[in-house]
Amino acid sequence: MTKQEWKNKTVVTEFIFLGFGNGPELDSLLFLMFLSIYVVTITGNVFIIVLTVANQHLHTPMYFFLGNLACLEICYSSNILPRMLLSYLSGDRSISVKGCFTQYYFFGCLAAAECYLLAVMSYDRYLAVCKPLHYRSRMNSQLCLQLGAASWISGFLSNSILTFLISNLDFCGPNEIEHFFCDSFPMIKLSCSDTHVTGLVTSVVAGVCSLPPFLLTFSSYLYIIITVMSIPSATGRKKAFSTCSSHLIVVILFYWSILTVYVLPHHNTQISLSKVFSVFYTIVTPLVNPLIYSLRNKEVKEALRKHTSRFLTFKGLLSVKKK
Repeated sequence: MTKQEWKNKTVVTEFIFLGFGNGPELDSLLFLMFLSIYVVTITGNVFIIVLTVANQHLHTPMYFFLGNLACLEICYSSNILPRMLLSYLSGDRSISVKGCFTQYYFFGCLAAAECYLLAVMSYDRYLAVCKPLHYRSRMNSQLCLQLGAASWISGFLSNSILTFLISNLDFCGPNEIEHFFCDSFPMIKLSCSDTHVTGLVTSVVAGVCSLPPFLLTFSSYLYIIITVMSIPSATGRKKAFSTCSSHLIVVILFYWSILTVYVLPHHNTQISLSKVFSVFYTIVTPLVNPLIYSLRNKEVKEALRKHTSRFLTFKGLLSVKKK
């Protein structure tokens, strides 16, 4: 596009989310559904953070990383769902260009950080199952802090490059984003600039952020499965695998949806399908994370039982004093 042609274009100042469709009845239904999901997500993840901090028995590497994951899921959901809820409540689906860049920045940072954090958690389970005698010496508190910090820092640094490139693109119209939040490919598609370099860098950075963590996670669980299958007794195999089954479920759900959205070719016939799969890694995963870990983990259930018992005992003492 020449300079004169660009001047004749209208510079876009806001984007409009097309979301999942229009209609008062559909908006009301989606608002109630996503509001319920958001409340349960925040409550469940806050519960995990409070429980791991308050209970001394949960001050272990596994629950340190779980607390980090719960904190990340809270930020992840809060970056997308409140904006969605406001649009369904008010009917205004517009977002400023700067606001869109900001949402995309935090979404990309948190998504990359989750990839790294899930890989770290798989490595922790690998050491616990395959190298139990060396677990305490290797996975010490200093290494836990370093791995946790590296996951967050790497995620935020990696997406800074993409956000910078996308924010420097020209947007002349149309301004309708075929999505329910600001993501890289839907925004790049709307640009009137040459997006070849930006699209290429986006693919490379996405690959760097997802492929190495995925391979590390896959390798860790491969070794875990081999080690578990070599245990003579069925009871021993079941006990060993139960220590990492919860994490495996979260990993499968997260990577399955991520790879489905970003690996499949982006054709118009697949836009609706991509939006549906995007719901899994942006909304469903933060929701099921606390449910899976709390319902399938014996230590969490035992800690919850003890704190509930103490609370009921304390409440009973207060009632007696009042009488």
